[in-house]
Amino acid sequence: MAGKTYIVEHLDDELGSWSELEYITIAKESHKAGSKFCLSSIPTSLVLPQALQSAPGFTADGRSVETLYADDKSRVCLLDPSASKELSPDDAEIFDVFLFGGILGDDPPRDRTSELRKKGFAGRRLGPKQMTTDTAVRVTRLIVQEKTPLESIPYIDDPELRVNKHESTEMPFRYVKNEYGEPIMPEGMVDLIKKDSEKGFGDLF
Repeated sequence: MAGKTYIVEHLDDELGSWSELEYITIAKESHKAGSKFCLSSIPTSLVLPQALQSAPGFTADGRSVETLYADDKSRVCLLDPSASKELSPDDAEIFDVFLFGGILGDDPPRDRTSELRKKGFAGRRLGPKQMTTDTAVRVTRLIVQEKTPLESIPYIDDPELRVNKHESTEMPFRYVKNEYGEPIMPEGMVDLIKKDSEKGFGDLF
């Protein structure tokens, strides 16, 4: 299983708790799979949390992906909801680097990827449903490293999370399903959602 590089171009001046948990998860899972995870375009004013900086497999770079791969854009694949072609296991032979446009997990989806699309990277799609950033990287890794076709990955859409005895909240995203039929989420994410549910999801991202 050849290692790949997964890059999230961080398009925000801040890093929320939601993103921190996602990025730590991406770093750990990438490291375990023999791959690299890089957060690019980090503003000099942004101080990354220590838990993220110390996560195995994590690197940060102030340069944009356009600068990092100026010499060979052809090896970079942009995961783009507007792309005409779905990502497939064969793409592992074409691309070494898989690029994600900051926070994919907005509801309703904001076209954050358009800024990267303009830079001329080849695009691939991960199906019609909105995914959180860690889910998008997980699905990409399953396809290109484990050779699992997009349509063969077990998913769960819009799962309901029990916030307390009387309330539940629907997560408006597609997740990969684990062996117990539950959505795979970053460690600590459910607690964060419960704690912040009264604020609305806009404050989490």
